[in-house]
Amino acid sequence: MEETYTVKVGEATPAAGGKPSAGPVYRSIYSKDGLMKLPEDILSPWDFFSGAVKQYPKNKMLGQRKVSDGKAGDYVWLTYEEVYQKVIKIGSAIRSLGVKPGGHCGIYGSNCPEWVMAMQACNSQGICYVPLYDTLGANAVEFIMDHAEISIAFVQESKIQSVLSVVKKCRAHIKAIVSFGDVTSELKREAEQLGVSCFSWEEFSSMGKQNYELPKKQKDDICTIMYTSGTTGDPKGVIITNRALIAGVMTTEHLLKVTDKVVAEDDSYFSYLPLAHIFDQVIGNYCISKGASIGFWQADIRYLMEDVQMMKPTVFCGVPRVYDRIYTGINQKIQSGGMIAKSLFQYAYNYKLGNLRKGLKQDEASPFFDKIVFSKIKEGLGGRIRLLLSGAAPLPRHVEEFMRVTSCSVLVQGYGLTESCSGCFTSIANVFSMIGSVGPPVTTIEARLESIPEMGYDALSNVPRGEICLRGHTLFSGYYKRPDLTEEVFSDGWFHTGDIGEWQPDGTMKIIDRKKNIFKLSQGEYVAVEVLESAYVQSPLITSVWVYGNSFESFLVAVVVPEKQAIEDWAAQNNKTGNFAELCNDPKARMYIQDELNKTGKRLGLRGFEMLKAIHLETTPFSIEKDLVTPTFKLKRPQLLKYYKDCIDQLYKDAKVGNKQ
Repeated sequence: MEETYTVKVGEATPAAGGKPSAGPVYRSIYSKDGLMKLPEDILSPWDFFSGAVKQYPKNKMLGQRKVSDGKAGDYVWLTYEEVYQKVIKIGSAIRSLGVKPGGHCGIYGSNCPEWVMAMQACNSQGICYVPLYDTLGANAVEFIMDHAEISIAFVQESKIQSVLSVVKKCRAHIKAIVSFGDVTSELKREAEQLGVSCFSWEEFSSMGKQNYELPKKQKDDICTIMYTSGTTGDPKGVIITNRALIAGVMTTEHLLKVTDKVVAEDDSYFSYLPLAHIFDQVIGNYCISKGASIGFWQADIRYLMEDVQMMKPTVFCGVPRVYDRIYTGINQKIQSGGMIAKSLFQYAYNYKLGNLRKGLKQDEASPFFDKIVFSKIKEGLGGRIRLLLSGAAPLPRHVEEFMRVTSCSVLVQGYGLTESCSGCFTSIANVFSMIGSVGPPVTTIEARLESIPEMGYDALSNVPRGEICLRGHTLFSGYYKRPDLTEEVFSDGWFHTGDIGEWQPDGTMKIIDRKKNIFKLSQGEYVAVEVLESAYVQSPLITSVWVYGNSFESFLVAVVVPEKQAIEDWAAQNNKTGNFAELCNDPKARMYIQDELNKTGKRLGLRGFEMLKAIHLETTPFSIEKDLVTPTFKLKRPQLLKYYKDCIDQLYKDAKVGNKQ
């Protein structure tokens, strides 16, 4: 009999009073007698850090590559004790400028030691830190600084000018700008003319001389306000209390205990996902609580893998886009190899996959092939990786399977939101049957599904499907200054995530789609667009795809970013010449890619109305700079539609003409 990883703790409720039906309430089997209790001696994230300083003072804590003459060298590290001394000075300097416990400071820039030190300095004084995505535009920066009433902004050198450009509209609160590094005299003068002080990191640190009495911390105090734009582009301040962040860290620890992969003081974590995102925040705090090391990237995607190989981390977090790129790169190398090498790889892959399916753990499934075949892939991630974490969006099944087989490390996939303080469902690494799901609820959360009748989702059916609803310790306390938005997402004590889930027979959750990303075609068929994109992107001929449809049209179109090599191979086989852009404009190239995508869709069980009737080939990837994807690479659909509106209109026009011929 299949093992079940959840227990029912509440009955289903029928539809009544205009409210839809809801399925039973479930908890993790690891919290069947009640949600996990939080430790009484930890009242804020500061306790994680200060405790680690006492226990691991000489451990490496924060590391960054030293750049000399434009070239990055080895990692240079600060110990826990060294970081603590710097943090105490920064915290004192914040207080010396009149910012009191409960005040707000902003942090704006790429991941680096100064980012974490600014965060810990705020924690030390009971001050709320407000992260800003380093890729946000000036309008969002202005909105957040004003809306969150930021007093001091800690800013990466390259971002100071963009902060100064909005200071005029934020004068009511902003007192000072502190650079992560040095600051020019010109920028100082410009800031002073605007009525704001501007300090270099060292100057500000030297101001911290007085030992202010540390405030009494409470679990319900606001720790951070994290702004999320989601896919709409409208910033919302998510209020996260000390209690919620502590719960997020403790659930991470429990999950890894179950997985037998708990982080220890000799572990190292590679930090490149934005620290302004809850995913990296929780994992970073967890690593700090264990005295582990955190090394940062150079904030340049071109050198990401070089940084990984230099640092040699043991823990790596990624979003599906990152793992998909790793998967594609490895496959290209395999396919370009000789027949013997390809055959050996496939034999080793099938052998290990078979053993994983039988229930063998990662390190037991095929030690021999791990050593002679898959170790080369592990070396690509530095050679020491033992734990891979994936979040922010569902990981395609074929990519998850590939990484589990070839990386020589366990992989944990989770689902969560900023509002749930990171993971609220997480898979258990060595339970291979959980592949394709995000696992059971974490030990601090209860979950249920709510029916969506108009879309045909029934939480009470034999295959329960509906909107995922949550309650528990890790949830946010509301949207800052937006009680209207808070009221929209909370009902009867349940947080409505907006994501569509499907309970699996073993009690794990599978994410089907996002409620707002489901639309109806003109003939009445509902389309779950993310499901289609997840299917089409499995084609090796493309790197990304945006599928579009609406209720005024009966079919779907798409903008596709093809693999350059795939287009060049097609051109060679068809005696076509021209550069990449010219080839992408060739109608026959478009039809070739479209046909191959639809073949992939049919193979994966997509229905006729889910096939693509027309596509546009885009030569450049969807980027953060163009505001087409979020910092975790989720598609921004309204922005994509605005950017490609003329193209979409033409695709529909051409497709309709073609259908009449």
